[in-house]
Amino acid sequence: MAVRLFLVASLLSFSAQTCYGVAFSSIQRTLVVTASPTPGEVLRAGEDQITVTWSYNQSFPAGTDSTYKTVKVELCYGPASQVDRPWRKTVDNLEKDKTCQFEVTAKPYAAASVDNSVTWTVGKDVPTATYFVRAYAYNSGGVEVAYGQSTTDPHKTTDLFEIQGISGRHASLEIASVCFSAFSIVSLFGFFYMEKRRGNLSQQK
Repeated sequence: MAVRLFLVASLLSFSAQTCYGVAFSSIQRTLVVTASPTPGEVLRAGEDQITVTWSYNQSFPAGTDSTYKTVKVELCYGPASQVDRPWRKTVDNLEKDKTCQFEVTAKPYAAASVDNSVTWTVGKDVPTATYFVRAYAYNSGGVEVAYGQSTTDPHKTTDLFEIQGISGRHASLEIASVCFSAFSIVSLFGFFYMEKRRGNLSQQK
């Protein structure tokens, strides 16, 4: 009877997580995550790279990570870049949370003693903002069960770095724009000169 009740409770818990999402505040920070950018460093979207390393925090009891199956690493907005931007809002319900919107990598979870790392080129679609890196561990059901992040401050105000997004105007376009403007000015002066000369010729006749 006790076993049956346990199974029913586990099933209900899993169903609730699947339907309503996991609360970020309910999962443990058992992963140690570091990112290569130094605090305040400015990276360029589409050009610079970030190396992320993650591992299991050995201070937790052995077996705590026994349900971990995959790890997903994501680039996340810092608080300053979330102000007045509801599309980046932090929500405790991870189904609705918009803090982390750029996937860096997703890999099978390795043994607790292994350091994992990946080097990622910042995507061209990453906008100008402050960022940190977070990694989630998922169980076999694809549910978040643990995490780690590159900022050690609970308020996410330290160890942040910046990314300078692509403005949408390339150097070649800037040069073409300048050349076209110069050509337009020269053409305009040429037009007035020809009109004035034509007027003088008409007067002489």
